[in-house]
Amino acid sequence: MSEAAEKSIVLEVKDLAVSLPPGGDRPNAVEGVSFTVRAGEVTCLIGESGSGKSVIASTVMGLLPKGLKPVKGSVRLMGQELLGKTHEQIRKLRGERMAMVFQEPMTALNPVMTCGDQLDEMLKAHVDMLPYDRRTRILDILEQVRLPDPPRIYRSYPHQLSGGQRQRIVIAMALILKPDLLICDEPTTALDVTTQASILKLILELQQKNDTAVLFITHDFGVVSEIANQVVVLELGHQIETGSAEEVLQHPQEPYTQMLINAVPELKPRTRPPVDRSKKLIEANNIVKTYTMGGFFTGYVKVEALKGVSVSLSRGQTIGIVGESGSGKSTFARCIARLIDPTAGEIIVDGGDIAHLPRRHLHSYRRKVQVVFQDPYRSLDPRMTVGESIIEGPVNFGVPREKAWKRAEELMGLIRLSPDVLSRYPNQFSGGQRQRISIARALACEPEVIIADEAVSALDVSVQADILKLLEDIQKQLGIGILFVTHDLRVASQICDEVIVISKGTAVETGPVNEVFFNPKDAYTQSLIAAAPGKQYPFGRTAHLF
Repeated sequence: MSEAAEKSIVLEVKDLAVSLPPGGDRPNAVEGVSFTVRAGEVTCLIGESGSGKSVIASTVMGLLPKGLKPVKGSVRLMGQELLGKTHEQIRKLRGERMAMVFQEPMTALNPVMTCGDQLDEMLKAHVDMLPYDRRTRILDILEQVRLPDPPRIYRSYPHQLSGGQRQRIVIAMALILKPDLLICDEPTTALDVTTQASILKLILELQQKNDTAVLFITHDFGVVSEIANQVVVLELGHQIETGSAEEVLQHPQEPYTQMLINAVPELKPRTRPPVDRSKKLIEANNIVKTYTMGGFFTGYVKVEALKGVSVSLSRGQTIGIVGESGSGKSTFARCIARLIDPTAGEIIVDGGDIAHLPRRHLHSYRRKVQVVFQDPYRSLDPRMTVGESIIEGPVNFGVPREKAWKRAEELMGLIRLSPDVLSRYPNQFSGGQRQRISIARALACEPEVIIADEAVSALDVSVQADILKLLEDIQKQLGIGILFVTHDLRVASQICDEVIVISKGTAVETGPVNEVFFNPKDAYTQSLIAAAPGKQYPFGRTAHLF
């Protein structure tokens, strides 16, 4: 008997079908899905947005939204059928027998309760323990998930922690009762590479220590290669390929699986066309940003978010700004866009310094520099059609409405969408389509510079590849300069000519991508490269990927 067969089955899903409300593109969100998750192993569900991954997880946890319901199949946890159980019965199983780690920890945590109180609430609901014993158990799990200074973290509110620390709190909350099954729904998607690597390592260590079964949801085969024992590939609710990680990664059978593998960005040297450096668009010199924290009673503390970072962007050039969360890369980009005011330094545009100009004098600069943000759903007004959102900027700059609308229709062709979509609202589009619309909105003002602030970090790898190709094509056609802020070195290596690596507000390394990424001098850059997912597994692009 094989080792896999000897391990007990914790979760067994058989021929599962979950129906959608009538009137949609397809009757079921999930149909005919079957797989098992064994103790001490990781089964990965992989597929693009809309493939049914999160629907399956929500079905197991009894968290399906209204309108979706299981109509066929079986879901068993430790041999116990979950479908058909009452809400109260499922609630008793959550925490003790199964737990879930969500993608965005800030939405999973209560912002008005301390982290310690939220963990204590979980224990009070499920275990009969004295307050002192509960506190001891909480401090112990905080230490297990490697959070610094557990007593301080216990007293802290979620907003006082970094994204990686908040995710560790959610993991601690999920594991504090030592459940048999841990479901992780894209828990590392929006994290920087070093935090992502530490979270993946932490999940594996805790899983092996407690012999927990893990159902891990992701769209990134680079992450799959780091953690998976078994892989289930989903497309539009259908299970199209299943097997061991080695089988699926090394010998994918289905074209869709091959496409997902090929879409994973590679960290490898690339040849980019030469840049005409005589046509400077922006030159930022020694940008400093200092925040004053605290208050009258607690005292004031000055925090240097940026300590003299510089960049020179030419026409047709893409410069990457990379670093971990909190490194200062987004602060630097926002200073250049004048969304926040730099404390010191200069920003030279057309021979003049605009770094300290009053806001009322930045009208022409606003048109010259446009920003594409990470979350297109939050940056598009849900009450306005996408057409109205796109023409709003040009109309504010004095362009006649008819001319602005005609330009919006032309931009739809550029971003590969039909002009008919201009009459729709943001909630009628996928994440990738909304990001295309955000790019069109930025281009509508005919800018010379686009600042892309983590513009692809939360997208599926296949959609991510499309957006990167789109930005590259637009740059070739229009000659715009791009400042590309990202924590993903694989993405930066695909699209950037040069890169600035920022750590704790300081530029630790600057230069052409092929030099900085493939012959790094600074230890911080070396640590970022070592943390890139997928480097440790010898799988290939349909046989030789990395």
